[in-house]
Amino acid sequence: MEKVTMDKIVNVCKQYGFVFPGSEIYDGFANTWDFGPVGVELKNNVKKAWWKRFVQEDKDTYGVDAAILMNPRTWEASGHVQSFSDPKMDCRKCKQRFRADNLIEDFSKGKVAAEGMSNEEMEKYINENHIKCPKCGSFDWTEVKQFKLMFETSRGTVEGDKDIVYLRPETCQGEYVNFLNVQRTARAKIPFAIAQIGKSFRNEITPGNFLFRTIEFEQMELQKFCKDSESMDIYNEYKERAINFVIDMGLDKDKLRFHDHDKLAHYAKAACDIEYKFPIGWSELNGIHHRGTWDLTRHSEFSGKKLEYLDPETNEKFIPTVIEYSIGADRLTLALLCEAYAEETLEDDTTREVMRFIPALAPYKVNVLPLIKKNHGEKALEIYNMLSKHFMASYDETGNIGKRYRRGDVIGTPFAITIDDETLENDTVTVRDRDTMKQETIKVDEIVAYINEKITF
Repeated sequence: MEKVTMDKIVNVCKQYGFVFPGSEIYDGFANTWDFGPVGVELKNNVKKAWWKRFVQEDKDTYGVDAAILMNPRTWEASGHVQSFSDPKMDCRKCKQRFRADNLIEDFSKGKVAAEGMSNEEMEKYINENHIKCPKCGSFDWTEVKQFKLMFETSRGTVEGDKDIVYLRPETCQGEYVNFLNVQRTARAKIPFAIAQIGKSFRNEITPGNFLFRTIEFEQMELQKFCKDSESMDIYNEYKERAINFVIDMGLDKDKLRFHDHDKLAHYAKAACDIEYKFPIGWSELNGIHHRGTWDLTRHSEFSGKKLEYLDPETNEKFIPTVIEYSIGADRLTLALLCEAYAEETLEDDTTREVMRFIPALAPYKVNVLPLIKKNHGEKALEIYNMLSKHFMASYDETGNIGKRYRRGDVIGTPFAITIDDETLENDTVTVRDRDTMKQETIKVDEIVAYINEKITF
């Protein structure tokens, strides 16, 4: 098949109910997307799989769901109020806005790391290399300016008597401020982790990459609190756990790579991204960061509360070191869509579109199909109602059986069950496999166990 482009993925997502443009009837709203009936099931399954692997199966990890609106002092302590901004410049001709560091890195094909450049250094590089606007091809830039990435809102109803608050730009601060609460109530001993899945908001202006970077997104992340002497071992452990997780989710290991950061924050010992080869090229999928004691120390200073751990064996009090692992639910969902989509030419020279999700992630696990609605519809509905108590199932009675198979294939449904005369006579159904398209006959009372065995993650 031809190389999958991002435009192709966008079109497939809209056509089949994965993702729709945000506020589409009002001509959209830049960098916002709505998950449709199929997409919301896929994304929910992604989040469930992450939670199962990193929380449910780890006795030393505890979940929270922290508030989106936090005391504004939180963001002063974290440094976001003072320095959370992007270097951006406008094309005077087409009026599009771009990140200056991205322009440099795209032009140099990643050979120049613009992250540590000043505004003046970026302007100089762009001018000397005559980097043109990616949108219209002109070379007529404004100067580089820092644009704040946090959304501001206000608390209060009386004009002139309002407090500025922020939509959180990341979820991790909710884990830091709850360090003592979780440690105390869970009676947790170091090393332990606090995890959550939640929405974050950033005033991004980076068009043309679908779900990759949006102004509203969901993060799946955890903070591991540990002794500094153990921290690098835990950091390396999470690097391996993180890459093994996305491989198990179905991503091709040849399209994944580690990218260690050349320049680190002053408080960090190490930082690494796992990159995936999207249709737009190698781009960050998730990050693992050694954050030292920076976060808890800052919150101790700004809150006046000592965020310390008392070692029960040595009676030593200390501020724990933090290892952070973070991955975007939307970005991972996009990677899985890009990986799973295929167009195949069959033996009869027809073409089918198929999403090859692993069964555990498939939005619907089984498609229930009466061969002839008039004769088999009642029994098919009975079986659908039984199966829907155990997992997401779909029901399709419109069109010939071949077209119904194809509709299930393109949204990634791994199994199709056909109800026919044999079902009415001897209580058996035909089960079709999405990937091999082979069929087998099983008893109705065996269906649940048959599918459960194959969708376990």
